[in-house]
Amino acid sequence: MQSPLPVRDGVNATRLRLPDEGPWETAMDYMMHRWGHIDPQGIEERFDAGEIVGEGGIPLDRRTRLEDHTFIWYYRTLPPETRIPVELGILHQDEHLLVVDKPHFLPTTPGGTYIQESALVRLRNQLGLPDLIPMHRLDRMTAGILLLSTNPETRGRYQVLFEKRQVQKEYECVSAAEPAPGHPAVDFPVVVRNRMTKSRSYLLAEVVDGEPNAETRIERLRTFAGPGAPAPGTAPGSTPDGGGQRRALYRLEPHSGKTHQLRVHMASLGLGIVNDAFYPELLDKAPDDYTKPLQLLARGIRFVDPISGKPVEYRSGLELSEAR
Repeated sequence: MQSPLPVRDGVNATRLRLPDEGPWETAMDYMMHRWGHIDPQGIEERFDAGEIVGEGGIPLDRRTRLEDHTFIWYYRTLPPETRIPVELGILHQDEHLLVVDKPHFLPTTPGGTYIQESALVRLRNQLGLPDLIPMHRLDRMTAGILLLSTNPETRGRYQVLFEKRQVQKEYECVSAAEPAPGHPAVDFPVVVRNRMTKSRSYLLAEVVDGEPNAETRIERLRTFAGPGAPAPGTAPGSTPDGGGQRRALYRLEPHSGKTHQLRVHMASLGLGIVNDAFYPELLDKAPDDYTKPLQLLARGIRFVDPISGKPVEYRSGLELSEAR
């Protein structure tokens, strides 16, 4: 449903569905029930100023009956945010698409404690493009290629490509060169298939029994010495810390798009991605350490452009800090 309020400060107005019935006579009564314990005076002032609107952009006041509207829209009061010390890189822009390099730690879209500090809101404000919409998402901790639509009139033609899986994505990650103890050796390239699920109430994605709905092709590109690993030809245990582990750079080609799919599939092989705080083990929540980003990068994306009919490919200019 189209919002009757325009984007403001890079952020869409919030939509609220009013209940069909209840002990509330007016729309304001219901909003007081929901959020009156936080800022009752602010809610009253918004109704008085006509800043809360219904269908067609009709301003509501304190007396507007609950049954007069199904949906109402309003602007949230945005709390101050500390700027995340990372920058977006613009790789391509035309009348239909914007392609950027999203850095680690920056979320793709507003949510939770990150509103202004999201790639979407930053770009809307920076470029003056209130209609900008991402065509897909990258996890906050994942860096790399992100496509956004700049034109509502052609947006659907690109969305169809993602819906029909006609977009090929390529990722890179850094992990151990060999699986962790207890996991069998892997003969690369390998294809991991399983069934994954993730509920909104649970932080992690899970592998469950059933028909596979997630698939990733994984290829080991090269190996190199990790922190504390002995140099080639050096006897094990001769390093100052008594050992270490060789690492490898991997290419990941997902053929589906489940939440945390790549992280889960690597961990299932005993090859958890370097600096992953979720898989294979959920670590205690800690402030972001900008010196230790998740070693996962969306390296490239390719598809046949629905406007020009020509194949296109966009490649990230970023590099994983641990890919020596």
